Amino acid sequence: MNGKETIPELFVLGAGPGDPDLLTIKGYKVLQQANVVLYDNLANKELLDIAPGTADKIYVGKQPYGKYTPQEEILDMIKHFCFNKGKVVRLKGGDPFIFGRGFEEIIFARQLGIKTHFIPGITSMQACGLEDIPLTHRSISEGIWMLTGTKKDGSLSADLRLAMQSNATVVIYMGMKQLASIAETYIREGRGETAAAIIQHASLKHQKSASGLVKNLPAIAADNGLTYPAIIIIGNVVELKDIVNMEAYESAH
Repeated sequence: MNGKETIPELFVLGAGPGDPDLLTIKGYKVLQQANVVLYDNLANKELLDIAPGTADKIYVGKQPYGKYTPQEEILDMIKHFCFNKGKVVRLKGGDPFIFGRGFEEIIFARQLGIKTHFIPGITSMQACGLEDIPLTHRSISEGIWMLTGTKKDGSLSADLRLAMQSNATVVIYMGMKQLASIAETYIREGRGETAAAIIQHASLKHQKSASGLVKNLPAIAADNGLTYPAIIIIGNVVELKDIVNMEAYESAH
C-alpha cells in the first residue's frame, strides 16, 4: 500500500471484434493502468496481458444461451472494486454501446458518484470487410440497419420488417438462434431472394463464413457448421464478395 487515496473510476472499454491488434491505442493505455479488469466472454483473453501483473482479472462473461454472470452481480462487482481498488476496466467485446449494455453500467456507476469514461471499440459488423463485404457501397447500399436478433423477451426485433423495405444493408447481431424466423420474415415479405452472409469469429484466425440467399439461412449455417458468435449480413453488398473474387480469378488467368 502506498497510502494514496483510492479514487473510484470506471472505464467501459470496447475490446473490438476479436483480433487483439484491433484494440484502440487509448484502450491499450487504459489497460496498462488498470487495477481491476472485469472482462466479457467475447473480449480476447490476450488483452489481459496488457494489464499489470498485479491487476485483478475477473471473468464476468455471458455465454450465448449458456452459463452467464447475472448483470446484477456485475454491477455489484463494479461498485465493490471501484471503491476498493480504484481504476476498474470493464472490458467488453466489440463496442460496449452497441448491444453491449455498456451505458447501463455507466449510469449505475455515475449514480454512485463514480467517475466514468467510455472508450469505443470496433464493432463486429465492421469486420465483414475482411470477407470483402462492405457495409455500404455507392449505388448499391447507402445506409445500414443494425438490429439485435434477440430482444430481452427472446423475440426477434419487429424493426426487421421495416429494415427490409429499404435497400440498406441489414446487420443482425445475436441472431443465430433466430435464423428460421429471419428467413421466414423475408420470404413472407417477398424478399427471400436477397443475398445474405453469416460470419463467425469475425477478425480471428479461425474466422469462417458462408453466403447465399436469405431464405436459405438455416441451411447455410447447418451446411457450413456456423454457429455463435456470429453476425448476419443481409443485402446486395454481399454479392460484391463474389464479384471481387471473380475479378481476381480472371486477372490471374
